[in-house]
Amino acid sequence: MINCLLVDDEPLALDILEGYVKKTPYLNLVARCNSVSEALLAMEKNNVQLLFLDIQMPDVTGIEFSQTLDEKIKVIFTTAFEEYAHEGFKVNAQGYLLKPFSYTEFLEVTNRTKVWFEMMQQLKPATSESQTDGFFVKSEYKILKIGYDEINYIEGLKDYVKFYLEGRERPIMSLMSLKILEEKLPIAKFMRIHRSFIINLEKIHTIQRNEIIFGRVTIPVADKYKEPFHDFVKRKSFE
Repeated sequence: MINCLLVDDEPLALDILEGYVKKTPYLNLVARCNSVSEALLAMEKNNVQLLFLDIQMPDVTGIEFSQTLDEKIKVIFTTAFEEYAHEGFKVNAQGYLLKPFSYTEFLEVTNRTKVWFEMMQQLKPATSESQTDGFFVKSEYKILKIGYDEINYIEGLKDYVKFYLEGRERPIMSLMSLKILEEKLPIAKFMRIHRSFIINLEKIHTIQRNEIIFGRVTIPVADKYKEPFHDFVKRKSFE
């Protein structure tokens, strides 16, 4: 179940959203609020995971409010103005709904959100000692265990990632985002070096001109990530 909060200053919009949420088995309505201040109070008392948030709110806009939230709380914006959709995506929203929207449109966005939460749960650190060496992923209708020490590097492709494993010719593909992986993988072992690549730091053997070589594959270190990567290399070097 995903605990959700509705925030909109229009009572009719709240009524429609509440009806849709109650029809959706995996959504649990925590509260409905007509202002940001009410939403803040509700969030203090409840574990809120998902906000349906109107963009045009009095005093504080939905965009501004979303920027104050913990990154673990996902936001689906609701708006009557299509031009605000782009702003929503600029702040990494989970999605947006253009008013008036149907239940089918509501489901399209919330189903994607459900998949996101499932992936997060999949990558949740294991509590037993025997499982802290890796994690499970869904791939081609199977659930596969991937050990941290097996991974050479990971490539992000839109809504999918590819895990390139040592001793395996073909990568494992799974529906999830590179951002989720970056948040969940052990920082002592893995580093993002490019918007499309995360590498296993323990698998680096050759670095050439800001590029890491894995066999016949060369992965560039993007400018944004050069400083932390060079710091890592310096810490591991004899001077």
